[in-house]
Amino acid sequence: MSGGTAQSPFRQPRAVWAVAFACVVSFMGIGLVDPILPAISSDLHASPSQVTLLFTSYLVVTAVAMLVTGWVSSRIGAKWTLIAGLVLIVVFSALAGSSDSIGGIIGFRAGWGLGNALFVATSLAVIVAAASGGFSGAIILYEAALGLGIAVGPLLGGALGHISWRGPFYGVSVLMAVALLATVVLVRPQPKPARKTSLLDPLKALRHRGLLIMSLTALCYNWGFFTVLGYAPFPMELDAIQLGLVFTGWGLMVAIFSVAGAPWLQRKLGLARTLYGNLALFAVVVFVIAAFVDNRPVLIAAVVVAGVFIGVNNTLTTQAVMMVAPVERPVASAAYGFVRFIGGGLAPFAAGKLAEHYNVHVPFLVGAVAILVGIAILATGHRDLMRAERNQAEVDAHARQGEPDAELVEAAEAGTGTPS
Repeated sequence: MSGGTAQSPFRQPRAVWAVAFACVVSFMGIGLVDPILPAISSDLHASPSQVTLLFTSYLVVTAVAMLVTGWVSSRIGAKWTLIAGLVLIVVFSALAGSSDSIGGIIGFRAGWGLGNALFVATSLAVIVAAASGGFSGAIILYEAALGLGIAVGPLLGGALGHISWRGPFYGVSVLMAVALLATVVLVRPQPKPARKTSLLDPLKALRHRGLLIMSLTALCYNWGFFTVLGYAPFPMELDAIQLGLVFTGWGLMVAIFSVAGAPWLQRKLGLARTLYGNLALFAVVVFVIAAFVDNRPVLIAAVVVAGVFIGVNNTLTTQAVMMVAPVERPVASAAYGFVRFIGGGLAPFAAGKLAEHYNVHVPFLVGAVAILVGIAILATGHRDLMRAERNQAEVDAHARQGEPDAELVEAAEAGTGTPS
């Protein structure tokens, strides 16, 4: 579309707002459990490494499920995939809140991860199909939902967790039930993609060097990211409300710098220099956490500041994957999500075990080293990264002329791709 007055991305049909609301609640799940990790550990007599399995089961199942979301949505359609994901989240979050054992919660978080994978992989497709104002407006709305969910999740988790550690789980179940009802009533069925996705397509895509390098870089980065997110609440020794406030500050940094900071830095420095510099600074912050983990004010400040670099990296690394991958972007997104979430899932559990066997400094030291390894891996694909930067420049040029990128639209319509 060209010419005319651009419509606000926030003036949308009710169907779009129904899915956007569900997106906010879904993205809350990233930081929702942070404030209640110590309370669960205390009440259920579980070690920190056992409690961090709440992240591991959730993210590892999400990673594996990324391989099948395209297969599912290309066969039953985006709306029914969305509904299936919402139903699973409603059921398993309620079951987690009702559980009396750490093993039960870990298992129910795994079911929650499956639902979240189906929902997140499909929500953008539904928003794009139903939104007014074009593809770019839908992306802005999706990013706003993501940022709001990440920022509000820890605050809600802290508030409800102050009453009981079960509160955040029940809260998600109720909110997602409302979103499910709105989705069933308001969202229209979408046409199925012309080509059905194979289960092996994402794994085959990893044979391409550029995509594999970016995915392995993201695995290392996510190791550092989820070490901070999954284990930092324990040495802070704060109550649920205080932890909620700390991680809300972290979430606000993630939201602001993923939506506004990353594009600004890319325009100023370019994609490659921004990624190298951002990863290096993130490694420095995690080294600071490792060195000063016993100093509560420094630990809190470093965790909040880490949100800056996490926000920038979340946007630019995924964007680079979309630009460098020589396969369809939905397939590239699934392959990338599979590899990076494996790193995010294993890191919190490994952090707990390292702290138990050595000391509380070691998990963060390992996380920082993992980020540096990610930089080294990324450097082996510097030519691919420069190619991604050139491709991004072409997409931006088309966007300035009012021409949407056809492959990005295809990715969203297939239900497994997101440009951010």
